[in-house]
Amino acid sequence: MSAVPRPWLLTLAALSAMGTLSTNILLPSLPVIARSLAVDEARLTAAALGMFLAAFALAQLVVGPLADRLGRRPVVLGGLAVFVAGSILGALAPTLPALLAGRVLQAVGVAAASVLARAAARDRFEGPQLAALLGRIMVVMAAAPGFSPLLGGLVQAAWGWRALFGVLVVTGVALALAYARIVGETLPVERRRRQPVAALARGYLTLLSDARFMRPALATAAILGALFAFFGTTPLVLAGDFGFSALQVGLFFAATVFIVFAAGSTAPRWTARWGAPAVLRLGAAMAVAGGLAMLASPGTGLPGFAVAGCVFLFGMGLVSPTGTALALTPFASQAGQASALLGFVQMAAAALLTTVAATLPMARMDALAAVLAGGGVLALLSGWGRPTAVVSAS
Repeated sequence: MSAVPRPWLLTLAALSAMGTLSTNILLPSLPVIARSLAVDEARLTAAALGMFLAAFALAQLVVGPLADRLGRRPVVLGGLAVFVAGSILGALAPTLPALLAGRVLQAVGVAAASVLARAAARDRFEGPQLAALLGRIMVVMAAAPGFSPLLGGLVQAAWGWRALFGVLVVTGVALALAYARIVGETLPVERRRRQPVAALARGYLTLLSDARFMRPALATAAILGALFAFFGTTPLVLAGDFGFSALQVGLFFAATVFIVFAAGSTAPRWTARWGAPAVLRLGAAMAVAGGLAMLASPGTGLPGFAVAGCVFLFGMGLVSPTGTALALTPFASQAGQASALLGFVQMAAAALLTTVAATLPMARMDALAAVLAGGGVLALLSGWGRPTAVVSAS
């Protein structure tokens, strides 16, 4: 992987991180936004996060095939333009409906960035090289969910919540310039696919019926869905059970970045030694262990909770790049569509497991622990066995 230029790697990592950055940077400011717009905080939180995830999931089903037809560059740049427009609308929004409209535009735009960062990596690499590249991308992009709540809290305190959308405007413009200059087009004209709607539907059905795609896709979706539940619920646990301030919550998340760094650096080496399926199963087993340990953490206090969370995060850091590489590698001829469907499954799982963690009738920490362990079990079951194609899609 030494041949991959660092600016190229960093640009793809930043594109991949835009979805979580756009969500997590707002989390510390949701109470202030609710007061500013005179709406209920719970209603704002559910709408702002739920509509974003739903639009993000659905948009990915469109941008992937569109990029397979038109190429990566115009779709990425067009998506970032839509993202910037949504961010401007959010910054100026006088009412909740206007804010939600901006969030939907942001989600549609950032879907292109997230999907096509994976597709661009698949355009250039495959097998162990792809797994290593995705692992390094994840190491870099781990900073977004870890540091963005802290960044959001600092920006909000200094300039108010509308400045958060200004940060996203600047980020979107900078990424568009970086992508155009550094990455450019990765899909040659001769590899582009012009398909009617019926053919696109058949392509998705083919992927859904192919175990080579579905096993690792479901594994990564389960583990990333649990990760989103971790991001959404942990601030409530830290503040409610351990009395953390907003700044302390941000610092906690920033510290967890190093766990994901370690996992992302370890995954390529272990994959080269034992193979991606074995590393995926090991990571899923660690996620289960972290969830089960969290169930026992009320007796061990904050250290027990932190250790359990770190075990889960390390396991997640093994599953995500290896599962993504396994899902995309057999489908070079439809990398955009495969990446889009993978993103849709992941965001659907994120919406589902985040909702489950918020609504389970038990203590918040216990609910989170159950979701982490459950996501790990689903990932372990999905990654078990040797995938065989039901229908060939390559």
